[in-house]
Amino acid sequence: MQSKAKTVQAYLKELPEDRRAAISAVRDVILKNLDPIFEEGMNYGMIGYYVPHSVYPAGYHCDPSKPLPFAGLASQKQHMSVYLMSAYGDKGEYAKLVEGFKKAGKKLDMGACCVRFKKLEDLPLDVIGAAVNRVPAKTYIERYESVLESMGRGRNRKPQAQQAREKKAAVKKSTRAKKASTPKGGARKKAKKKGK
Repeated sequence: MQSKAKTVQAYLKELPEDRRAAISAVRDVILKNLDPIFEEGMNYGMIGYYVPHSVYPAGYHCDPSKPLPFAGLASQKQHMSVYLMSAYGDKGEYAKLVEGFKKAGKKLDMGACCVRFKKLEDLPLDVIGAAVNRVPAKTYIERYESVLESMGRGRNRKPQAQQAREKKAAVKKSTRAKKASTPKGGARKKAKKKGK
């Protein structure tokens, strides 16, 4: 459930009191362990932690207008979620997260990068803090670029919007070239007659 809140404070204010307390506690742990290069703000209708465009101008490959996401924090309809992109993109980080939950005696309810919890007690905050702390922005960008390389979208990739503009321009250029080489009006008819 995406929020239309424009600021983190507005997002927190719209939450029920129990959810606000839980989300705020997780937020405090994230901020305490977050590399200062990452920024906090509203992203995808939730609290987001991301590499800003000033550091990584290419942005997120799925939508280059958005900064590169690192983590997120949201209150959903049935649960709350911490999104840890570093655990999604790295098997070692995922294994450490699983092991951390196991050692803490907590059940890990996780999707691709989404750790779901119904109450704050379900979440070992030290494990979340360690997961955030282990991956500074520079390391995260390197891992992200490595994943893009393996997908055939390397460091020199162009944003999708730019690729689309260039493709459209190439089609226009090709169409113009065809029209220029094709005789017009009466010349076309004469060319047809000559061909007979």
